[in-house]
Amino acid sequence: MSAGDARVRIGLSWAFLGVVLFSFSVPLTKVAVGGFDPVFTATSRAVIAAAIAIVFLSIRRIPIPPRHLWKPILITMLGAVFGWPILLAIALQSTTSAHTAVIAAFMPMTTAIFAVMFTHERVSKSFWVAVAVGTAALVAFSLSRGGLEGGSIYADLLIIGAVISSSLCYVQGAAVTRVMPGWQVISWVVVFSLPVTLPATVILWWVTKDSYVTTPVEWGALLLLGISSMYFGFFAWYRGLALAGVAHGGQVQQLQALLTLLWSALFLGEGWGTVAAALVVVIAVGWAQRSRTPSFVAPEE
Repeated sequence: MSAGDARVRIGLSWAFLGVVLFSFSVPLTKVAVGGFDPVFTATSRAVIAAAIAIVFLSIRRIPIPPRHLWKPILITMLGAVFGWPILLAIALQSTTSAHTAVIAAFMPMTTAIFAVMFTHERVSKSFWVAVAVGTAALVAFSLSRGGLEGGSIYADLLIIGAVISSSLCYVQGAAVTRVMPGWQVISWVVVFSLPVTLPATVILWWVTKDSYVTTPVEWGALLLLGISSMYFGFFAWYRGLALAGVAHGGQVQQLQALLTLLWSALFLGEGWGTVAAALVVVIAVGWAQRSRTPSFVAPEE
């Protein structure tokens, strides 16, 4: 195995770990918005992540990033801290997780498109065919699991906006990992957002606290969103994209919706359609990975 192949395999492993952590985002958000204002859910999870980031950055004595990196970090912040969490939380008040999965299934494809547009990654025609096959399998599977239910134009537009925001922040953040470790990228993203997220969280809590009845389950979901989906998931995800390439590494995300639904099949006894769709997507992801080896190495952690 060549050094390049080994690097790609390691990158895909990191990306998969990130996807596992991200796969909790939709169900945890669905639980959290049952006891919290949706915007509060989004801003508070970023505050939780920032509190952890400050500890890590302080222990490692990491200096503030140079000015030329501020723009991609701020763009990443707009998508990761505000775009995806806020739009998703609002949408999930009026739609189902299964319906969300139908539209979110296009995220790996939009991530690949943005990667080609902004980072000029070169991909083959077979890569796009693999992406299309995997996306089609995801959409078909999501529809079979009730993805047609709970849809509305309002919710669909919010989810589309969330998908675009998330894809853009993945690409912009991954570009910064060429010169900075992924954990530092997400750390500065959530810290830079504090001047907005902290006062917003305090104000929203004060204004909305009497409008919701919150249980320990919803508090737990909110805490896990901040720790896993908003912070540690990005550690692994950005490391994986830096090693495997944004367009190719991003295709591992086709497994994200299936992970959540596969767990439902395991614990709730849902049928073999889950397994069949999973096999198609896994084959498509593997097919996509064979079309290119990245030309750069991520910086050391």
